[in-house]
Amino acid sequence: MLPGLTREIDAIAKDKGLERAVLTEALEEAVVQAARREFGGEQELEAHFNAELGEIELFAFREVVEEIHNPELEVDLDSALQYDAEAEIGDEIGVKLDTSGFGRIVAQAAKQVIIQRVRDAERELVHEEYSDRKGEVVNGIVRRFDKGSIIVDLGRAEAILPAKEQVPRETYRPNDRVRAYVAEVNKESRGPQIVLSRACIDFLLKLFAQEVPEIHEGVVTIEAAAREPGARAKIAVASRDNDVDPVGACVGMRGSRVQTVVQELRGERIDIVPWSPDPARYVCNALAPAQISKVIIDDANQSMDVIVADDQLSLAIGRRGQNVRLAVQLTGWSIDIKSESKMREVARWLSEAIAEVAGCGDPEAEILLQQGIMSLEDLSECQSELLTQLPGIDEEGAQNVKAKALELVERRDTEEQERVVAEAEAAAQAAIAAATPAAEEAVSDETAEAAAPAEESSETEEASPAEDSSETEKASPDEDSSETTNG
Repeated sequence: MLPGLTREIDAIAKDKGLERAVLTEALEEAVVQAARREFGGEQELEAHFNAELGEIELFAFREVVEEIHNPELEVDLDSALQYDAEAEIGDEIGVKLDTSGFGRIVAQAAKQVIIQRVRDAERELVHEEYSDRKGEVVNGIVRRFDKGSIIVDLGRAEAILPAKEQVPRETYRPNDRVRAYVAEVNKESRGPQIVLSRACIDFLLKLFAQEVPEIHEGVVTIEAAAREPGARAKIAVASRDNDVDPVGACVGMRGSRVQTVVQELRGERIDIVPWSPDPARYVCNALAPAQISKVIIDDANQSMDVIVADDQLSLAIGRRGQNVRLAVQLTGWSIDIKSESKMREVARWLSEAIAEVAGCGDPEAEILLQQGIMSLEDLSECQSELLTQLPGIDEEGAQNVKAKALELVERRDTEEQERVVAEAEAAAQAAIAAATPAAEEAVSDETAEAAAPAEESSETEEASPAEDSSETEKASPDEDSSETTNG
């Protein structure tokens, strides 16, 4: 054995944060396995760490017998007395073996056993330390990337931030600091045991609990939350103290508290709404900032028809339906948003159908709307008992109303098709009208470009006679002068 083994064990234990007993057990197991390779697997072997000598002692246990049949498992009484003065027939004594002759291959095998045992011990230590921290927010440093996942250094352990738990459009580089929620701590895992998340709702809730003392103390509670990571989130809050405004506590002075959370989530928009035990009021709060005109509740189907002003429709629905989608997640109710103009149109059709019975009209249509009849199809398929509850309508009248509703459905669909065709034709004509001036302008430009060379050619031809005449006139006086001089 190497001298100073005790010192080496202490150094490794301090460096890895492991118990000294864990390392000595790993060494003992490694020596036993190496000895089985060297001496064979039949012997009963045990190894013990001798702290005084600083070495691992290997013992082979053999039975004391009168006559030896298997030297590897048995020993005679005379030899046994050399090891133990009180040995008797039938006893088992430990015979110390010489390990100095272990070969390189055996030593390498022992090394692998030690390394594996140390790794297992480290994993167990990490699990014990972080199993109690599941559900907490931790800080770490980005170390490397692995198939879309981020490996985060937490100090004494490494964690993984999987791609599905990352917020879309967030990017990181090595050595960046990252804050995340401990979602899982796995005991049996070949890779990092700690799984982090930045996309889960619990991360949002923990951030608010850290920033809002009233939530940490339990005065303000978050009753529900919904989130689309990186885009928008909604939380519903309530207060156990009438003097504490739950929304104001979460927002903070001039929005300081909520802005801290928004900055940590890199600009994710957060709506904080008051929770209410009244489902209608709760849904109206959840659809904020849209203003709600009327709510029709269907308790049996856990659904609501929400009517809003025409200018509030896009705000209530949100971009790509995001606002109403988060409101559904937050409240647990199915929400159908309709504009007031659409509801007026539905009421007109229902009134026309109900007018099939003499004396019935708009008031009865309004009652049907309140009872969840939101279309002609609903009216044609509803139970006759629902209609006979209205004043002046009997069984025959109910059947007539339902038949009239089917007739109006066909008429409405026909009018809708005609409207779509008319709009398409109008759009085509508008496109043609818009294209005509452009085409005429292009033709005009082409005509002008074609005419330009012809004009230039005409000017050249007109200029040529004048130039010839000028040259002739200029030459004549010279010629006359020359002739006169010669004479």
